Amino acid sequence: MQIDTALISRLEKLSRLQLGEAEREKLAGDLQRILDMVDTLKSLDTSHVEPLVYLSETENVLREDQVGKQLTTAEALQNAPEQNGQFFMTPKVIEG
Repeated sequence: MQIDTALISRLEKLSRLQLGEAEREKLAGDLQRILDMVDTLKSLDTSHVEPLVYLSETENVLREDQVGKQLTTAEALQNAPEQNGQFFMTPKVIEG
């Protein structure tokens, strides 16, 4: 992949950044070094290396789920700022 001004401009637009010319050149160099490093990693023979699943040997100790004290609907809605007797009422956050 070639890092050019069109790619930098696209990344700048997607990330909503406004970069100066020096910053664009530095970003292009950084991205090229990252891609070169990935190409180096691709050339390594990893056929005899097991995939890393966990970073350490410790595993989560899990417990069985147990049903505990449950609230009734009335108890759950008791301190709600707005409710209709069955559900919590919240302001609409998604525009139509």
